[in-house]
Parts: sequence; structure tokens; C-alpha cells
Amino acid sequence: MSAFEQSVYELIVETSTNLPADVRRTIARAREAEDRATRAGLSLSTIAQNIEMAECNVSPICQDTGMPTFIVHTPVGANQIVMKREIQQAIARATKDGKLRTNSVDSLTGANTGDNLGPGTPVIHFEQWEKDEVDVRLILKGGGCENKNIQYSLPCELEGLGKAGRDLDGIRKCILHAVYQAQGQGCSAGFIGVGIGGDRTTGYELAKQQLFRHIEDVNPIPDLAKLEDYILDKANQLGIGTMGFGGNVTLLGCKIGVMNRLPASFFVSVAYNCWAYRRQGVLLDGSTHEIKEWIYETGSNVRMIEENEAAAAAAAPAAERREVVLTAPLTEEQVRSLRVGDVVILNGEMHTGRDALHKHLMDHDAPIDLNGGVIYHCGPVMLKDEAGWHVKAAGPTTSIREEPYQGDIMKKFGIRAVIGKGGMGPKTLAALKEHGGVYLNAVGGAAQYYAECIKRVNGVDFMEFGIPEAMWHLQVEGFAAIVTMDSHGNSLHAEVDLDSKEKLAQFKDPVFA
Repeated sequence: MSAFEQSVYELIVETSTNLPADVRRTIARAREAEDRATRAGLSLSTIAQNIEMAECNVSPICQDTGMPTFIVHTPVGANQIVMKREIQQAIARATKDGKLRTNSVDSLTGANTGDNLGPGTPVIHFEQWEKDEVDVRLILKGGGCENKNIQYSLPCELEGLGKAGRDLDGIRKCILHAVYQAQGQGCSAGFIGVGIGGDRTTGYELAKQQLFRHIEDVNPIPDLAKLEDYILDKANQLGIGTMGFGGNVTLLGCKIGVMNRLPASFFVSVAYNCWAYRRQGVLLDGSTHEIKEWIYETGSNVRMIEENEAAAAAAAPAAERREVVLTAPLTEEQVRSLRVGDVVILNGEMHTGRDALHKHLMDHDAPIDLNGGVIYHCGPVMLKDEAGWHVKAAGPTTSIREEPYQGDIMKKFGIRAVIGKGGMGPKTLAALKEHGGVYLNAVGGAAQYYAECIKRVNGVDFMEFGIPEAMWHLQVEGFAAIVTMDSHGNSLHAEVDLDSKEKLAQFKDPVFA
């Protein structure tokens, strides 16, 4: 293995398992802004614990290790063909070692390559510069937050905000609307990068490039510096909160860039990133390709959980929650006793299921009896040795993708509970009420926290779908999630959406002349 490949491998591992210091400090400030006893406060505490567990275990912070995207600056004359091949080799090695989930899927057949390599993956951008060193930066942006990216073409009409014109005030409205429409589904509290101008492709590229900026930097363009501060302030008045549970902190950072455009086009592109803001970089010696320094301060010196914090949290009043311990399989009576806001501590067996499984079950029988069962929207990171399969990371995936199937599948197989993140829509809510089911919202990105609750892998079906999409049968103890949709027609997600829409309307009037 070359020194360059080894350095890139170390960068991948660090990016996947250890949030940098500027991100940690930002999340720590968010925790101080929330009441620890609320749903949002409880979630932020889980997030903080997960960050430290990932570092300690050298395992992925989130099970969705995303689309690896590299920006590489090289000296004139560097062999970029060799560098690209060695980056790919480092990606395959990190995947084999369980630092990345197998995330590269054929768009036509759905087949998973198993090594994160394939046409278009990973994404590698090369740039030459007049320096001797090599600068390699990496961002791991998962599918949940990638799906909340959005692009606006000005002028346009925006829900709650009215007309957005081709000016700074129109840009302001677009960015606020982008935060509103995410509704916690991208694992809020999150960060956004904004690209003003360009064409449809370069606008999104510019937006993602903003996510490589340091959180604590100041935009060199005064108007954009002012807009960044404004967005961060006003977005946190929308009340969407962590995981969309409501609360004081919805947005953790906003970075805005601008480029020229065509006269006929005016795009505002927003790249949404979850709290698991996994980006890091290394500066390499131009000759030896060994790491000279890390671009972003490493997070090891920023503690997220104090030694006495667990005891203090246990003694704090549970203002918004009632804890209910249940063992699967569940009965209809148990499920109908639950209400929005309850914390369910689940024991017993649960079964993972994502897009491929839900589509399959619509027209086929299940491989096991699911009556009273629990489906977990999760694509875990798994490793196998002589002792069998082991769960390396297992947080929830975004549930709304299963909205076309979920209610029908619950009724068809007698499933009583669904666990995921971000909530589901009216079709599922109606099925929960009719059938006697419940939706439990786990903390998005908390892959180490939930992996520790999984005590045994009982089996697996549909490995032909690939590891993330397979149906894993998992024995769990102490798996905690919050009821956000119950069998009585109540949905916390619908309530927060309505409330935040009303708050969004207060920012309709012009601010920037």
C-alpha cells in the first residue's frame, strides 16, 4: 500500500468515526439551549453520547456513511490517475473494515457492489494549485439529509412566505423555506450550505462546497455574512427542533456562497446536512504523501458528556415523557395504550426493513411470522467473522420513503410497531388508527447508541438485496424511541409542521432592501 492510500484510509476512518471540534462545540451549545428534560433535550443528550461512543469504538457515527465526496488539490505534475485509483482502493478497504456501509447501488438493477465502488462512486474532484503539498478533503453526507436538498428558481411563490424575487430578500425567503420543508427529516438540528447563482449543476456543487467551510468562520462578503447570521437566528424561531420534535434549536450553521449566473436563470441551491456533520481533511507532504496536519481540529479534546451527567439526567424531572417498557411481540391492547410523547423501552426481537423489503412484501409472503412484530427502518453496518454477524452501526433511516407501503404491510402481516425517523404521512396514520399500530421515532444518526442495544443477530433474509436492504432479525434490550404517531390519530410531526408553518409566515415581509 502506498503512503498516499494509507493517508486517505486514515482520513476516511477519522471522518466516519470522529466529529471535528467545531462541530462538537456547536452541538454542545445547542444542548445548553434546550431543556434536558424535553424530547429535544433527550435527543441531544443521546446524540452527544453517540458521538463519544463512535470515537471510543472507532465505528461509524451514523450507519448511513453516505456518498464519499473528495476534493483534492494537487501540485502541478501530480499523477491524478494513480491518486484516483488509490482513493478507490482506500474506500474499498474502509468498507471491508466496517468503517463505511456498502452504499453503492446499481441504479437500474438495484444490485449493491459491496465495496462502495462503481460508476460515479466515490465522487472525486481534482484541482491543481501552485503549492507543493496535497490537500485532501472528504465529506460523508448521508441519504436522509441528501434527500432534503432543494433548489429554487427565482422568481417563485413560496408556501407561507409569498413571492420570492430575484434579489437578496428573495434569497432569504428561499433559505428559510428550505429549513422549513426539511421538518427534521434530515436529522435536525442540521447545517446548510447555500449556493447562489450558477446553473442547476454548479449551483448544487457550490452549495455542497460551503459545507467544507469552518463553522466559526466569517463570510468575506458583508451582505452574505449578515444573511448567514439572520438565517441562523430566524430558523431557530421556527420551533421544528431536534428530530422535528419541536424545540429551540433547528439549525446549527448556515454558510452561503455566490457565483455568476446566466441572465435567464437565477437559482438558489441548498445542501442540507444532518447533525452528524462528517467532514475532515488532511494536508499531505508533497513528496512522501504522509499526513502533515489535519485541516479541521480533531474532536478528541472536546468532551460531549461529563462524568456526572448520566446521574444528573436520571434525576431530572421527565416533564414531557412517560416511559413504557414493552417486549415484542406486541398486542393491540399494549399499542393502543400508548400516546404521542411516551418513551417506549423495547425488548425482544425486531426486524429491519427498508425500501427493497417493503416493495417485496407488498406482493409476497414474509419469511417469518410478523404478527405483533416490530419493523425497524434501518440499514445497518454489519461485519461477519467465524462467530457470525455483528452489528457495527444501526441507527434509523428516514421513514417517509415507505409511506406508499407501510399501512398496507402492517395490516397484511399484523405488524404492531414501526421504528424510524422523521415520521410518516396520512396514509400510515390512518392505518395505525384502524389496525392498532404505533410509530416510534428513534434518534437519527445515533448508530452506536442503538447498536449497543442489539444483543444478538438471530438471522437474516433477502441478502440478495444487499446488506443495508436485507431483513435482519435482531434481539434487542433497552431500545428507546419516542411515540410520535399513535393509534388515536395523533401525529407530533403534523403538529410541528402546522406550528412551524404559522411561524414561517411572520418572516414574509421584506428585510433586505
